[in-house]
Amino acid sequence: MRHPPPAAGTVRASSVRVRRQLAGSPWLFAAPGLLVAGLFVLYPFVSTVVNAFTDRRTLVPGEFVGLANFRELLHDDMFWTGLRNSALYVVGVVPALVVLPLLLALLVQKNIPGITFFRSAFYTPVVASIVVVGLIWVWLLDERGLVNAMLETVGVGRVGFLSDQWLLLVSAMTVTVWKGLGYYMIIYLAALANVPRELHEAAAVDGAGAVRRFVTVTVPAVRSTMVLVGALSSVAAFKVFSEVYLMAGPSGGPAGEDTTLVMLVQRTGTGLTGRVGYASALSLVVFVVTVALMLLVLRADRREES
Repeated sequence: MRHPPPAAGTVRASSVRVRRQLAGSPWLFAAPGLLVAGLFVLYPFVSTVVNAFTDRRTLVPGEFVGLANFRELLHDDMFWTGLRNSALYVVGVVPALVVLPLLLALLVQKNIPGITFFRSAFYTPVVASIVVVGLIWVWLLDERGLVNAMLETVGVGRVGFLSDQWLLLVSAMTVTVWKGLGYYMIIYLAALANVPRELHEAAAVDGAGAVRRFVTVTVPAVRSTMVLVGALSSVAAFKVFSEVYLMAGPSGGPAGEDTTLVMLVQRTGTGLTGRVGYASALSLVVFVVTVALMLLVLRADRREES
C-alpha cells in the first residue's frame, strides 16, 4: 500500500529544521573549548583590566581610582628597574635564539648514523622542568659550585655569577638560551625540510661555499620562520620570570636590581596585603609592551619584503 507523498509545506519545514540543526551543531562541538577559554583566559583578562583602575587589595574589593595606578608607575623606581631588565633580557636573548637554533638545525639536519641521539640530546632541556634546570645552574654557578671550582683550579679565581648584578642577569639569559635552543631547533628543522635541494646544488655549481650558500639560500628560504622565532622569543623574554626568580631569589638579586616586570607583578599582587589593583596595572603594561613587540617585528618583516 502506497503512502501519499508529504505535502510541500511539510518538506520545506523539515528542510529548514535540518538546516538549523546543522547550523548549530558546530557551536556544540566548540562549546567546551569556548567555555574553558572564557573562564581561564577572557574572564581573567577583563578582570585584570578592570582592577587596573581600582585600588583593590587581596581582601578588600577596592574602589575606582582612574589612572592613579598608572601615574604611580611613573614615579616607581622598581617599575623602571623591572622595565630596564626586561628590555635588556629581550636584547640579550632574542638574537641568540634566532641565530643559534638555526645553526644547530643545520648541524642535525643531515641523516647520518647517530644523529637521532644528538637531536634528542639537544631537545632534552626543553622537556626538563624549569625548576630543576634552574637549581642545576644555581649549583653550577654558585661561589662554591663546579664552575668556580674549575676557575679557581686554573688560577682565575672565584666569580660572583649569582652575587653581581649584571653577571646574574647574564647567567639567567644563558639559562634561557640553553633551554630554548632545542625548541626553536625543531621549528627550524621543519622549515629547512621545505627548502628545495636544487637551490643548494645550483649555488654549489656556481662556486658558492658553505657560508655563501647559508647567506644567499638558507636565510632567505627560512626568513619567515626567523620572524616567527623572533616574535615568540621576544614575548617570552620580556615576560621572563622563572629563570631570574630561581637564580636571584624572591628579592630580585642584590638590592632588587635584577627584578623583572613579571617578578614585580608577582611580588606586588600576592600575599594577604597584596596590591591587586597596582599589580593589574603592571600586568596591563606588560601586555601592551608584548603586543607592541610583536607588531614591531611583523612590521619590520613586511617593510623588508616590500
